[in-house]
This record gives sequence, C-alpha cells and structure tokens, in this order.
Amino acid sequence: MTKLNEEQIENLAIDLLQNQGFEYIHGKDIAPDSDNPLRTNFDEVILKPILQDAISRLNPDIPNSAKDDALNQVLRVFSPDLMVANKEFHNLLTNGVNVIYRKGGSDRGDYVRLIDFDNIQNNDFKAVNQFTITNNGQNKRPDVILFVNGLPLVVIEFKNPADENATINSAFRQIGTYKEAIPNLFFYNSFIIISDGLEAKAGTISSGFSRFMSWKSADGKNLASNLDPRLETMVLGMLNKETLLDLIRHFITFEESSFTDPKTNIKTITTVKKLASYHQYYAVKKAVSSVIAATSKNGDQKGGVIWHTQGSGKSLSMVFTTAKLVLDRKSTRLNSSHQII
Repeated sequence: MTKLNEEQIENLAIDLLQNQGFEYIHGKDIAPDSDNPLRTNFDEVILKPILQDAISRLNPDIPNSAKDDALNQVLRVFSPDLMVANKEFHNLLTNGVNVIYRKGGSDRGDYVRLIDFDNIQNNDFKAVNQFTITNNGQNKRPDVILFVNGLPLVVIEFKNPADENATINSAFRQIGTYKEAIPNLFFYNSFIIISDGLEAKAGTISSGFSRFMSWKSADGKNLASNLDPRLETMVLGMLNKETLLDLIRHFITFEESSFTDPKTNIKTITTVKKLASYHQYYAVKKAVSSVIAATSKNGDQKGGVIWHTQGSGKSLSMVFTTAKLVLDRKSTRLNSSHQII
C-alpha cells in the first residue's frame, strides 16, 4: 500500500475541515503582499479585519470607542512568559474583554464578546495552511491554523509517514521550535494537534509529548476502530464547530502548583494548561445533562455520579462539570440549593 506524504495528509485534513464548514484559504492568498491582505505585516498572527468585523457584529450595543478598546486589548496581549500571555488571552476569549465607556453621563463597565458561544454559526471559521510568520528574522510556516473570528486558536502540524525518520514525535518537536521562534502565535492558542495522517493527538502549550491524547470517537457514542485513521476521527469528533467552541469555553483549565526549595526557601510557581480528553468531555456532558434534567421542574431532584477508573482524571472532570454548570446556571435555572453528588 502506498503511504501518503505530508502534503497529501495536509490536503486530506483541509478537505475534512471544509466538510465541517471551515472556509479554506491558502496563506499566501491573504499575506501582506497579496491582492487581498488580511494583515499588514508577516509578524502579525491575528486576522485583524476579521476580528474587527466580529467584534462589531457580536456587540451591537457597545459604543465604537469601546469596541476599538477591546480590539486593542487583544492585539496588545504579551508577556515574556508564554503561559502568562496565553492565560490572559484565554480569559478574554471565554469571559469577554472588560471595557468602560460613558453612558447617561456616567461611566459604565461592560464586556465585549470575541466569540458567540451560543449561536455557533454567528462566528467566522477559517482553515489556513502555509501561513508564514516572521519574528526576529526567522520565518516559520505552520501546516494548518484554525482561525475563529480571525483568532488563531488551533495549530495543526503534520509529519510525513512515508519518511521513516519522521514520526508524530517529530511533529511535537516542530511545535517546540515554533514556540521558541514565533511565541506570539501561541499567545492566542487554545490547543495543538500533531499528526502523521493515521495517528493524531491533541495537547496544550504546556503538554509534554506523553500528555498529547487521541480523540477516539467521532460522534460521542461509538469508539473508533483501531483501523480508522485517528486524524479523521479527531476532525469529525473534536474539530466540528460545536465541539471546538465547547472545548474552548468549558474544557480548558490552568492549574498552578508551587515548590519551595528547602535550601534557599525560594518558592517557584508553575502553571500547567490542561485540555479535557475525549472520555472526560463526553462524561461531563452527560453529567451536566443529568443534573439539568434532575433539577428541572419535573425532575427527581437527584444529582448524578460519574464513575471513573483510577488515574482517568476524575478530579479534572469534576472541575469541568462544576464550571459548565455554573456557566449554564441562568439558562438551566438551577436552584442554588441543589447539590451535585
């Protein structure tokens, strides 16, 4: 059997993404030197006109001056510490950008939405390949970047399965090179996918290779066969618009841990960004649905239980469940006296 090369894998992924409703664009067609530029310099990683249009569309009641302020806050995200910048942006993305403007003779605080998480089709989804980024004299070109409202939220890197020396681990190492050379791309990154066409795994900017995980169901009901290409399963199950935005909003968390050197008494705080695995994602969705049904007007007022095997991430699942219930509180009208067991 003839093995696919890297270009064919990239084209396959793009076809799958187009089937999910992503608009495909080649990077050179929107480059600063193209006939239809969506950025002014190669060091820019945000498609500013797209983001500007989304902010205007999603926030019709916000004054233009406040919209401009929100846009500038997003563009100014920066830190020498990649994790600090990434966490700051994730907060803006999921909670909205805090702005203050004058109304009725007094200052008013409000939030500007960058994404419409409730009306998925009210967002702009683009899959862009060969997107050249320049930083400090270095040019890098990730294979595929997924933009939502002009924001580069997912980076996908492929390696050639026909090359015996190029493995999925090679794709992981390439991501490490990108983080060093073009860190500004990863200020805005929600998660990363690495693939050799057959195998595909997802992780975050802080994930070691062993923490990159496969997505094993295309529909949340049936496990994919070991013979099914993992890349296709991941695109169908993880990168469909609904799941993608749900993951970004509810299933990413930042955990801090501290270590104090017994000799120097110096405390070091480390932050790790975590993304739900497929089994956590579907378990939490079922648990939330169960609680909503139980606490409804005609429900039995009993919570639910998620059974876990040891080491399957039950603590993290509970964090995701609680967060999702809190965010869904108004729409589900959960009574504050109800408990999750």
